[in-house]
Parts: sequence; structure tokens; C-alpha cells
Amino acid sequence: QVQLVESGGGLAQPGGSLHLSCLASGGDFTIATMSWYRQDAGEQRELVASITRRGSPTYADSVTGRFTISLDLSRVTVYLQMDNLKPEDTAVYYCKLVDLLNGNIYWGRGTQVTVSS
Repeated sequence: QVQLVESGGGLAQPGGSLHLSCLASGGDFTIATMSWYRQDAGEQRELVASITRRGSPTYADSVTGRFTISLDLSRVTVYLQMDNLKPEDTAVYYCKLVDLLNGNIYWGRGTQVTVSS
């Protein structure tokens, strides 16, 4: 069974930074894309950033220029560097993996990010 485990969330001040990690393990899979989503209370889950196995990233307009996604295939880990954080970045951040061979989708359980002074 494929498992995704996020880490690195926490409390940051406005203008601060956090570095999220998501490790994929277990089962038999080949990464097509890995992504970060976020969901605040009462809101729908939204895409933050995505990256292909070849390293091509895409970003939501709201985080472009502030967040950077990267993928280390050897470590089977996707990262999200979050800089210049804003209170509106507060949410639970989820990691998602799409399998290249069968299209299966896997989600992590999420990590809380809170931006507040």
C-alpha cells in the first residue's frame, strides 16, 4: 500500500518561511506527478503546486514567486519551500501522487501550516 507522509508544517510569522516534505513509500508505483494541495476550514481543497517526474513545475497564481516545488526521485520525496508567507496561506497542506502506469491517486494525511503574528 502506497503511503505519503507529510512533514514540516507549523507556525510561522507573516513574511516567514516553512519547508514541507512528503515521502512516498510502500507498494509498487511510478511517479507521474506529485503535487501539494491545501484546504482551509470551510473551504474546498485547492492546488498549490505540481511537478512532473521530469521536473516541470506549475503553481497557483496565489503562490507564484513565493513557493517553490521540487522533486527528488532518488529519495521519493517532494518538497515545498514556502517563503514570504501570508496569513491567507494558513491551511492543511496535502501531498498527492499520481501513478504513471495506472493513474492511481494517493493522498497524504496532511500537515497544518499556520501563518500568524
